[in-house]
Amino acid sequence: MADIPRILQKALRRVLVTAVATIVAAAGDTAYAEVVSSEPSSSPSFNGPVYAVAYAGNTVYVGGNFTLASVNGRNSPRTRFAAFDARTGELLDWRPTADANVRALAVADGVVYAAGDFDVINGEPRDAVAGLDGVDGRVTALRHTVLGQPSAIAAGHGRIYLGGRITAVDGVPRANLAAFDAATGNLDTFWQPATDDTVNAIAVSDYRIYVGGSFHKTNAVSSSLRLTAVHPVTGELDRGFLPKPVSQVLALAADDDGVYAALGGQGGRAVSYDRDGRTRWTRVFDGDAQAITVLDGTVYVGGHFDAACTTTNNGARGICTDGSVARGKLAAVDREGNLLDWAPQANGVAGTRDLAASARLGSVSAVGDFTTVSGLIRKRYVEFHGAGPVLEKAAAGHVAALEKAAAGHVAAYNFDSTVADGTYDDGSGHGHLLHAVARNGAAPRTVPHGRGQAIRFPARCTGGHCPRLVLRAGDTTGLNPGTGPLRYGAGVLMSPDETGRGENILQKGYATGGGQYKLQVDGLSGKPSCGMSDQTGTLLTAWSRTTVADDRWHTLECRRSGAELSILVDGRVESVTAIPESLSADSTHPLTIGGKGVADNNDQFHGTLDDVWIKIG
Repeated sequence: MADIPRILQKALRRVLVTAVATIVAAAGDTAYAEVVSSEPSSSPSFNGPVYAVAYAGNTVYVGGNFTLASVNGRNSPRTRFAAFDARTGELLDWRPTADANVRALAVADGVVYAAGDFDVINGEPRDAVAGLDGVDGRVTALRHTVLGQPSAIAAGHGRIYLGGRITAVDGVPRANLAAFDAATGNLDTFWQPATDDTVNAIAVSDYRIYVGGSFHKTNAVSSSLRLTAVHPVTGELDRGFLPKPVSQVLALAADDDGVYAALGGQGGRAVSYDRDGRTRWTRVFDGDAQAITVLDGTVYVGGHFDAACTTTNNGARGICTDGSVARGKLAAVDREGNLLDWAPQANGVAGTRDLAASARLGSVSAVGDFTTVSGLIRKRYVEFHGAGPVLEKAAAGHVAALEKAAAGHVAAYNFDSTVADGTYDDGSGHGHLLHAVARNGAAPRTVPHGRGQAIRFPARCTGGHCPRLVLRAGDTTGLNPGTGPLRYGAGVLMSPDETGRGENILQKGYATGGGQYKLQVDGLSGKPSCGMSDQTGTLLTAWSRTTVADDRWHTLECRRSGAELSILVDGRVESVTAIPESLSADSTHPLTIGGKGVADNNDQFHGTLDDVWIKIG
């Protein structure tokens, strides 16, 4: 997909996958077709239970209670951890060792995070939680004493979230939940939500941390039972999320639309909830649903069930009362709640314990205690591949259609391509071209970044004739969000000597001319902020606590959703500020990047920018 801007490739691939699935399904007269094949790919086997699985790029990491991994009949020692190439099934030379069960895994920024029953990793003390280098397997600085038994771990917002039956970390009381700073490994003393019973699952979304388990209260609030949402930074209970799961939650998966839960109880359930906690659909099985993941709108469910009920009714011991269809330990459900024909049929009693999906590879992995899947030997691990190569071929031939399908992106600039007159192309396909406006000898300067290029702005200068440079879009009426949802951001590289009083990265409009939204870096500390105002002129701002002036690339993002304006740095929510839901940004002024104009007081940006984007809706 080389002809599509980098910042849209992932979204476009997702759009095309959904489109292809819908077309195939239409031919078969069903709602949606499964994304992955029901035929297992070639993959390693293990001599003991596998409890956890996670993707990172082309690599699959697994954890459990095994001591050997087998590929093509050849055994290799692997003590409760292993990694292999997701595309080929080839075992990788990643071999950390644990002295007891690995129960859960998460991967972020090249680090594999593990939770379980262990006390020692690689011969070094690591009590129940650890970080491992994703390449060489060495333990990181994450080291704590955990009183209790963790069973869930997740990464996001610059933190590592831990859940289970926990009473303290390093002697500090915790009620089944804890968080650690991903950069330092330190216990987050600020984030301390509490439940009155076990947490089985954690899922990270853009605005929430979803928590599932057998508890009845979260943060001492009555009727906040089994499935709740807390703030990723403060741990405050989100009282706007009010689901009512009928039994304990064993696994969770989240996406932009809500959360999917795997439930135990008398017959298992897979339930889809919207962002307010309303049930969108329920599928019932004759045994616990204990694993769940979502890939391109299809929800994959695993457990120790043998059948899926044709209705939501079941009786004693979970038996389906209105009929059933065979689904041995694995099933798939479309976005409308329809049971799909995908039925690989795994064996065993405990069945599938965990599931993971890779949007990059179009693949789904399952782990557990099974030994055969679809009649093939697949001991405790199996992977199902999708149609990734087909999608990339289609994308190469249909770039224009994909760009049109990238719903919501109204502007996207990676500065890798120009049009005939030297202006910078808008990769969203909406035609909001950028023109350079310069003064006092300034000129756009491109520098290498990744596989493409970035824009470097003038250096800091004092006096009355400093170089001034902005990139400006002409007809920008399509960039006005009104009162609707809005997201915008950029990749930023700054050094400490490139900071100033205030530097605009992106700005659309002015406070006195129909309202505005902007992203800037404030002061010598180099901390970014997001701001919005309407025509009243009052600017409401979400401030970052983290500097970006450290000679490293950072991704910045502003999000307006309802009555909240948030700023994210490298995917981590730094702060959230309240704004009126009625605030409307509807300006005839142009979009500018790098400053608000070329006058002396233009809030000139002095660093380097790449991948600037705006999404409305």
